[in-house]
Amino acid sequence: MRICLVSETWPPDINGVAHTLNHLAEELHGRGIALQLIRPRPRLARHRQRRAGMQAELQVRGLGLPGYREVRIGLPAPRRLLRLWREQRPDVVYLATQGPLGWSARRIARRLGIPVVAGWHTNFDHYCRAYGLPWLAPAMLAGLRRFHNGCAATLVPTHAQAETLAERGFANLAVMARGIDGERFSPAHRDPELRERWGVDAHTPVALYVGRLAWEKNLALLETCFLALREARPEMALVIVGDGPARARLEAALPEAHFTGFVPREALARHYASADLFLFPSLSETWGNVVLEAMASGLAVVAYRHAAAAELFTPERNGVVVPPGDDDAFRRAAVTLGQQPARYARLGRAARQRALECRWSAIADTFLAVLDHARESPHETTRACGV
Repeated sequence: MRICLVSETWPPDINGVAHTLNHLAEELHGRGIALQLIRPRPRLARHRQRRAGMQAELQVRGLGLPGYREVRIGLPAPRRLLRLWREQRPDVVYLATQGPLGWSARRIARRLGIPVVAGWHTNFDHYCRAYGLPWLAPAMLAGLRRFHNGCAATLVPTHAQAETLAERGFANLAVMARGIDGERFSPAHRDPELRERWGVDAHTPVALYVGRLAWEKNLALLETCFLALREARPEMALVIVGDGPARARLEAALPEAHFTGFVPREALARHYASADLFLFPSLSETWGNVVLEAMASGLAVVAYRHAAAAELFTPERNGVVVPPGDDDAFRRAAVTLGQQPARYARLGRAARQRALECRWSAIADTFLAVLDHARESPHETTRACGV
């Protein structure tokens, strides 16, 4: 089988879409599947070389988003797509992007009779509300519905997401969760020297957040939770891994916290394993890879009953979940857990066992099953593949 991946983001970009596609590509390449990649041309020349394992790669013109220069929007490239796919026709196209590049690829694929599967990687309506544009959400949802219903299938990360989209008129939905490398993310990477740089000894608790520092991540709640944790346990260290436009305000509000910025991939696992509990107040994720990474690292997680946490947590067995949007319940849960070392140690051990059930090999099996079905029956629904 030859699969073409179309995405506006790719490693070394740091986000959930790039993370997921990178792991899928590694799994598929290991099985001898031919891969093509279509993406915007990266800003930095050193990132433009063809990805190892790709049979072909097409880099198109792109534009940076205002305020997020690292986020690139791919521009339509119909002639170049036609030329590539006539010379090296893929069996199926996977669209991880719904921007101009995605629409262009979808149109050319349909013109050539190539089946198309799309991925739902971003909650665009949430972003509209988070950035003060709620009036734009209905029109955006209508456009996305048209885009996705013109594909043979749409892969979503959770059953709850599939149910929500089905209620909004989206068809042909299949569920594909996300996986974890349980050796890379493991309590075995706990680093006393790193903890010493945070100013803590072996018995002092550390509360951690990992993610992009942008307001759609509900960082105002993270700020108040960290302040409440410090009030309840003044010795607790606060560590924030990531960067973004909200960093300056958070640094001013949390002067005792350790802000690391983005950390190299090889160091990220040590940061997780060297903490004790993980707070994730975001409601913007479709999945939330950081939740699974924290679980695999043996951390007790406090999160809303949303996305990965809703799919993976059994309350009080392997994590702490509260109703979505209940900020007071989230703060109480975080402060209570922070004062119960035996409890957060027990939850962390159980969280790792649950995370280890999420293997990338199984995720790739699901991905291939949906793509195979689309190739064999491009005009039928694909509900049997996951929902």
